[in-house]
Amino acid sequence: MGLRQTFRERYLDVLASIYLYNEHRGYTSLDRVLEAVRERCPEEPAFQAEIAKHRADERAHYLMFRRWFERQGRMPLEVDSGVGHIDRFIQWIFRCGIEDLDTHRIVTQPQEFERLCRVIMLTEQRGFRQVEVILKNRLIMSDPVMKKIFEIVHRDEPDHFLPYQHWLERQSRATARWNERMADWCIHKVLMLYKLPALFLDTGRARMVRWPDEGETSAAPSPSLERAALLPSPRT
Repeated sequence: MGLRQTFRERYLDVLASIYLYNEHRGYTSLDRVLEAVRERCPEEPAFQAEIAKHRADERAHYLMFRRWFERQGRMPLEVDSGVGHIDRFIQWIFRCGIEDLDTHRIVTQPQEFERLCRVIMLTEQRGFRQVEVILKNRLIMSDPVMKKIFEIVHRDEPDHFLPYQHWLERQSRATARWNERMADWCIHKVLMLYKLPALFLDTGRARMVRWPDEGETSAAPSPSLERAALLPSPRT
């Protein structure tokens, strides 16, 4: 039982660290996407509102994983863009990192904007399918707080890919090309078969010394978001 408990705690630690990184990367990157959508689609306020909700949800999910770690009394493992699905996808499709993505160029070139929408859509669809797998994992579901977090993430996920899918459909554009689907599949396999196991086995991996959102104007956890998450208060 001791070995099983140690395995369980390590697995949850690694999983939560990866999700915390991706949720933070998600909502901070969506700030630029929302800016691009407002410039590219000024006549579509409903689409803009959907992207804003997507951003708010990603922020709420980040806070839930942060709170989970606060309840454990420890910081997340130090990870980088190597565990980021969207990081790898952007690099694969646009040949640059997220920070170097030229938002102005993408806005002025319809094909590039459509590619961006497809990348986000495919990333979120992948996330939805992965959460469905997680919700069937007894090891993860044995943690009641983690179970609640992933139930909320699963509930929110469709709103994160449908806006981009519907926009592409309204424009009579392809919702995915074969090379983009192949990129998504390859990235997922690398993360699941290499990055996650490697992180699990790296017992000397350092932990973060500060939260990723420290210094942001919205760094303090929002009480309304915490109430919506229905998570217990951190241990004192």
